Amino acid sequence: MIEAELSRSVVRWCPGATGATDAAKLSGGASQETWRFDIVHPEGPIGAILRRAPKGYGAAPTRAAGPAAEARLMQLAYEAGVPSPRVMHVLVPEDDLGTGFIMQRIEGETIARKILRDDEFAAARPLLARQIGEVLAGLHGLPLSKLPELRHMTATKEIAEFERDYRSLEWPKPVFELALRWLRENDPGPSPEETLVHGDFRNGNLIIGSDGIRAVLDWELAHLGDPMEDLGWVCVNSWRFGEIDKPVGGFGSREEMFAGYEAAGRKVVPSRVKFWEVMGTLRWGIMCGGMMQRFREGPDHSMERAMIGRRVSETEIDLLRLLAPRGS
Repeated sequence: MIEAELSRSVVRWCPGATGATDAAKLSGGASQETWRFDIVHPEGPIGAILRRAPKGYGAAPTRAAGPAAEARLMQLAYEAGVPSPRVMHVLVPEDDLGTGFIMQRIEGETIARKILRDDEFAAARPLLARQIGEVLAGLHGLPLSKLPELRHMTATKEIAEFERDYRSLEWPKPVFELALRWLRENDPGPSPEETLVHGDFRNGNLIIGSDGIRAVLDWELAHLGDPMEDLGWVCVNSWRFGEIDKPVGGFGSREEMFAGYEAAGRKVVPSRVKFWEVMGTLRWGIMCGGMMQRFREGPDHSMERAMIGRRVSETEIDLLRLLAPRGS
């Protein structure tokens, strides 16, 4: 069914295309559907990816930039040399494919377990922490004048939003209460500089090859705010996938990431990065709780959402390690 819809779509906007084939739904993505397919073309197949809101998902989350903005950001990044897929088409009603966009398919790996363990990536792993700093520097340097309309966020606003989200779950967590108090007491105030913030830059949202980072994915939470937020988020323990002694995605040290960021001409404020790492850990814990709530309430009783929901307890341990380390 979806191949027929994709075929009708690509024929309209891709010059020379005669259809679509080999469509397959990819795993991953608790809030968006991702489909891999090939565009049939006289010059050879064109690898493509469809990203869209799943049927029955309802309204987009209030923090989501929206598919049109997400597509625009990815294209701006691509044009600026930040590793990102080229956006080929933003869906319109005539496509009968829902809300989303189609982008170039970039080969590589996103599964963290493979990236952190497999021999294929052994040469790339020591490079990745510094590369992450370099990529984030490029992303944060995108000119504000070219960006689509995005929400503005500050530390103070995010604390208030996450507290509201946490209270709405009606699932009391003393460790979350501790984290909220710490965040309020250590709020660093307005950022000295407001930039584009990716919002979900982490291991799992990067396409990695034997040569390192090939593309940044999942821009749906992009906003304007403190660039240190992205540096803190990528250090959250949940994105280390067991390599807990390598804070940057399980790849390397904060110092390596900071060096790459500053070599690209941008300044790191370590105290703000620490604040955002705590914020990010709490944020992920609340998001896990929200996934469990959505799993229970439906209509899509996705096993993936249930699996994410049970990880709330991991974030409680991570918060205690950050706020009350042994020996403190």
